[in-house]
Parts: sequence; C-alpha cells; structure tokens
Amino acid sequence: MIPIAKWRVALLPLAAACALLVGAVAAQTPVPPTAPPPPTEAIVLAPPQDPPLPLLWKVSDADNAVYLLGSFHLLKPDDYPLSADVNRAFADAKALVFELGPDEMSSPQLGLRMAQAAMRLDGKTLDSDLSPQLRDKLKGWADANQGALEQIGMPAQALQRFEPWYAGLLITLIEMNKYGLDAKLGLDQHFIAAAAAAKKPASGLETADEQIAFLDGMSREEQLQFLDEAITEAGEGNQQIEQMHSAWRTADEARLWNEMAGEMKRDYPRLYQRINVERNDAWVPKIESLLSAPGTDDKMVVVGTLHLLGEDGIVEKLRAKGYTVERICSACKLAEEPAHRKKPRAQ
Repeated sequence: MIPIAKWRVALLPLAAACALLVGAVAAQTPVPPTAPPPPTEAIVLAPPQDPPLPLLWKVSDADNAVYLLGSFHLLKPDDYPLSADVNRAFADAKALVFELGPDEMSSPQLGLRMAQAAMRLDGKTLDSDLSPQLRDKLKGWADANQGALEQIGMPAQALQRFEPWYAGLLITLIEMNKYGLDAKLGLDQHFIAAAAAAKKPASGLETADEQIAFLDGMSREEQLQFLDEAITEAGEGNQQIEQMHSAWRTADEARLWNEMAGEMKRDYPRLYQRINVERNDAWVPKIESLLSAPGTDDKMVVVGTLHLLGEDGIVEKLRAKGYTVERICSACKLAEEPAHRKKPRAQ
C-alpha cells in the first residue's frame, strides 16, 4: 500500500483554511490570514538563499493569458521570497483565482462547518470504528500530544465525537505544524493577502460546501487508512511531508507526479477520480472563460500542485484544447545552460 501522506498534502486545500479548522473547534474567532508582504521587485532581487521554484505555466490564446501556479498549502517563513518568475506573474495578473474564494476562506464559520460535517450522528464513538490496534495507536498519539490538542481546544476525548477523516486531518495538521509548516503562510494565503493589498479582484473555482463534501465523502475504508497512516507517519517523523515540501521547493515535477499523483492514481483510482479528475474537469471550462473574456488582461490561477500534473492535469487538458502552454522557470533554464554561457544572477 502506498502511504496516503504523499497525497494527503493535496487533500489539505480541500479543508481550505487549516488554521480556521482548529480555531473554530476551539470556539475562537479565527484571525484573518497573514502572509509575507506582497511581491515587489525589492524582494525579488538578491534573496538571501535560492528561492522556491513553484511549478508555473502560462496558458495563452490570441489576446490574453492565464498563469497556472502550483500551490503548497502550508509553508515556512523561509519559503519566502518566491522566485522572480512567480512574482512577475503576480505583477502581470490583473485578477487571481483560487480553489476557494477569499471570502469563504476567511469566514469564521468555515472550520465550524467542517466540524459539523464530521460530527458523528450515529450515537457511536470513533473507537467503535477502529480495530484494537488502531485504537491503541490513536490513544498513544493522543497521550503524547495532549498539550497540542489542548492548545486547539480539542481534548483527546473530544476526538471520539468525530469521523475518522476529521481525526486524521487534525493529526496531520498538528504534525505539519511541528515540522514548521503553517497554513497561514501557505501559498494561497500569501497571494490572497497580496491580491488584497494590491486591490486585485480574487475569486474561487468552487465553494466551501463542495470542498467539505469531498472530505466527508471518503469511504469508510479510505477514512480508516487515512487515520492509520496519519498516526504511523507521525511516529516516523513525517519524512513524507518533508520530501513533498522539498520537491515543491525545487519544482521537481517528476517526483511530485511519481510519488503523489501517479501513486494515488494507481493505488486509489476511485479517490483519484473524485478528488482530482472530476474537479479538474469542472475547473477547465472556468479557466477557459478567463481566456475568452473580453480584453487583454492576464490572470493568475493558484491551485494545489496535484491538479496541474500529468495527463489528467489542467495543464495538459488546456494544451489538448489548442492553447499555447509554456512552462516558466528562468532558474531551470539557467541551470541547463553550459557554464560558459550562464549569465550571473542579479546582485
């Protein structure tokens, strides 16, 4: 069996705002998302280290273009600034589109709605779904993480009121936070804040209810495996999360496909179809409408990297429709040039 963690990172945007989830459960008012300052040329030049190189494509028709940017939905402070290519694409875009619109993303009700969708209504406990081995694993994790659970207002016993997918997601979020990844610093939140500061309109490709339904619609088997692997990988130091974060930073398209999308497609075809293919098929016409809109304004679409990869990805679907598609990665081209032809980086 292939660990779900390799694509669980891609499930996190379905929760839309991971930080809001735990805030709502704790009956606190979520703090509006914060992010690094909006991109400017001042932070593009002379970064302190090689910046991340998120996967970025430009899709064009006769009069305008749409940038497709692959997001990692939880990031670290040192994942900023981004590459110059990404910042220039943002500067060129007159509007931004995300998986979920900023208004819903920042809604105080979002996390509460997720918790309500995950609440058990059958009068049974979470443990009643679990094997003795999984019950012991969950108790061991909860005992070791009492402090983290109390910080979000979720005592261990309260987990018993929820479906397995919700407990697994909560564990994943806590473990990703331990690794230093923060939903408030995710690429989506960064560009939502940047768009607001630049007064650029921003919208979403789907609704919060649709996203919650994808999570709540997981089969019982998928939910139990989701929970089991979340706990197992927590005990292993979350190496899968670290590997995927590294692959995103270096724009390792092959690794992201092979170890996330490709494995999910092969080993969980039904879930892959529902979470990836069906949503991509619904999004492509909406992206086409951005290209067919009157005028020459370019836009940027920021979605989870999984949605851009492979033959089922948005990139190839748009290419197949006849649009001009260009991968944008100046640093990649520079690395491929012979040493005597490379131009020095800007200082």
